[in-house]
Amino acid sequence: MNPLFDLTGKVAVVTGASSGLGVQFAKALAEYGADLAIMARRYEKLLKTKAAIETMGRKCLALQCDVTQEKEIENAVGQTALHYGKIDILVNNAGITAAIPAETMTEAEWDKVMDTNIKGVFLFSKQVGKYMIEKKYGKIINIASIYGAVGNNAFPIISYHSSKGAIINFTRALAVEWAKYNITVNAIGPGFFESEFTQEAVHTEVFMNYVKAGCPMQRIGNEGELNGALLLFASDASSYITGQTIYVDGGWVSV
Repeated sequence: MNPLFDLTGKVAVVTGASSGLGVQFAKALAEYGADLAIMARRYEKLLKTKAAIETMGRKCLALQCDVTQEKEIENAVGQTALHYGKIDILVNNAGITAAIPAETMTEAEWDKVMDTNIKGVFLFSKQVGKYMIEKKYGKIINIASIYGAVGNNAFPIISYHSSKGAIINFTRALAVEWAKYNITVNAIGPGFFESEFTQEAVHTEVFMNYVKAGCPMQRIGNEGELNGALLLFASDASSYITGQTIYVDGGWVSV
C-alpha cells in the first residue's frame, strides 16, 4: 500500500451511513485502515455496516443521530471522541432530496432539505472541528453533487440544487477559516450513482436516455468509483489540497 493513502490509526466519522454511498464510504475508509464511527437516524440499518467493517478487522462504533439536531450531534461526536480519543476524518454524507416544483413547494418542505443537506454539514463540522482544532489535524469531506454546479431539465428539485451549491461554497469558506489549524476541507461532487434514492429510477429507459444525453461517458457511476476521491481527501496525499470540489461524474459538468 502506498503510505500516502494509508489510514491506519485514523478515526473517521461518516454520516448517513445506513445505506447507499455512506456504506460504501465507510467500507472504503476501513479497507485502508481507518476505524469508524458511523451515524444515521436509522440505527438498525447501521448494524449491518458495523458488522461488515468489524469483519474487515477494524473497529466500528454505530450511533443514532439526526443531522438536523445539534444536541444529538454533540452527543454522538462526544461519544466518538471519548471512545477513540480523537477524530481525524469527517465525511458529511447525510442528505435528502424532494421532487417538488418551486411554485408549489412549501416553506416546511424547503426547510427540511436545507436543514439536512447544509445546516447538518455546518453543525457536524462545528462539533467535530472542536476536536480537530485541539489536535491541529483534520480532514473534512463534504458530499456535494453535480447539481450543486448545474441545473437540470428532468427533476423539480430546486431545494436540492440550492443546498448542494451551498455546500460547494461552504467548503471553500471553511477551508480558508481552518487552514491555520491544519484542517483541510474538500468536497466530492458525484454524478448519478445507484443509491437508496435512485435505485428505482436508474434502470429505466427514460432515465438512461437522460444520462446518455447529459454524461459524456453515457453511464451512471459504478460502485467504488467515488473511492479514489474519498481516499485522496481523507489521507495525507491531500496535505496541500483544501477548498476544492472534485466532480466524479463521467464528465457531466464539463459539457
